[in-house]
Amino acid sequence: MALSLKSSVSRSAIRSTRAARVPRVNVRAAAVSADVPDMDKRNTMNLILLGGIGLPVGAMAVPFAVFFYPPSAGGGGGGTIAKDALGNDVTVASWLKTHPAGDRNLVQGLKGDPTYLIVKDGGVETYGLNAVCTHLGCVVPWVPSENKFKCPCHGSQYNSEGKVVRGPAPLSLALAHIDIDADSDLVVFSTWTETDFRTGDAPWWK
Repeated sequence: MALSLKSSVSRSAIRSTRAARVPRVNVRAAAVSADVPDMDKRNTMNLILLGGIGLPVGAMAVPFAVFFYPPSAGGGGGGTIAKDALGNDVTVASWLKTHPAGDRNLVQGLKGDPTYLIVKDGGVETYGLNAVCTHLGCVVPWVPSENKFKCPCHGSQYNSEGKVVRGPAPLSLALAHIDIDADSDLVVFSTWTETDFRTGDAPWWK
């Protein structure tokens, strides 16, 4: 009986000791912060962020676009005024002073391309010839002694009207309309959209 009582007391003492060693853990629910912004504030902050990014990006994009799409010079009917080698506007009167009939010389035409202005008796032809070879884009010189245009890059040849007569160029030189402004005497280029009078085909450069 005494042994049983001692055993009971020992077990109770051990349990009490273990219970004393185990710390109590107090679990408290975290309070919900009242500082979380509502949707209106979030939308406002998003707009401010997008505006801050959009302004510098737009400022860089505008000159980039202008570089690749330069404005064309003004002219009658929205055409492009021909420019000489010095960048001066070309008038018929001034051009004829130094270029005789039959002359074919380069001016700046549509899209800034080198374009032949062809002189005839008393004026200039009603069309210009784009000097860019239709093979690989070389500028084709006029050879007066042979009465033709000859590409120095790969030997393509065009007659006096720019029609291809020898390859490897697959197409004739592009045409451009020429109009003379009645008030200023300026030479004005515009896009040729009609049938190519040299071949009877639709213009390939449209």
